[in-house]
Amino acid sequence: MSRFKNTIDQQKAHINTLRGAIVGIAIVAGAFFYGWKTAPDNLTVHVPPDLRSGSTRLWWDVPPESVYGFGLYVYQQLNRWPNDGNIDYEKNIERMRHLLTDSCRAELQDDVKKRRTAGELRNRVRGIYELIGRGFIDNPEYRVIQDSRNSWIVNLDLNADEYFLNEPVKRSASRYPLRVLRHDVDPKQNPYGLALDCFAGQIQRLEIEGEGAL
Repeated sequence: MSRFKNTIDQQKAHINTLRGAIVGIAIVAGAFFYGWKTAPDNLTVHVPPDLRSGSTRLWWDVPPESVYGFGLYVYQQLNRWPNDGNIDYEKNIERMRHLLTDSCRAELQDDVKKRRTAGELRNRVRGIYELIGRGFIDNPEYRVIQDSRNSWIVNLDLNADEYFLNEPVKRSASRYPLRVLRHDVDPKQNPYGLALDCFAGQIQRLEIEGEGAL
């Protein structure tokens, strides 16, 4: 009888061990499943445009070329008014909202109100473009300044052309110091992982030889 009881006890102990192993495997499998479900579908890796010399980057590192290109692209798009600034400016802000910080978007919307009140938008056509010889490649150390691990100052030297009813009313060359922040929040709406935080300082007027100001 004692021998039979010992055999049963051993079987029970073995069954309990197997049950514990199954529970442990289930917990590990659940952890793996959670990690798989919460992992991002896409991972943005910034690669410099010129790969002739090769490049080694940490996945989270954003090269200055990418920061400069982003700042120039967003600011040009905001200031492209092909038909009527009274409509185009506000539409651009809404269209680019995922590439702007909340504070910058509010600042730009306030700028729309002020310009409308001053009559600086209706029937205005506007475009800005990079000054020749003053792009990133000409002075990369100055064009993009690392402010912190997650923020940069981008200095854009741009020409602004503005027309009112097809008549030129403004042509000016200025330096626009923009602040760009890491903003890897919604890859679907913002694949760049960056956001424009408007100006990092005062806009400076530039005197360019041979350029006439209106």
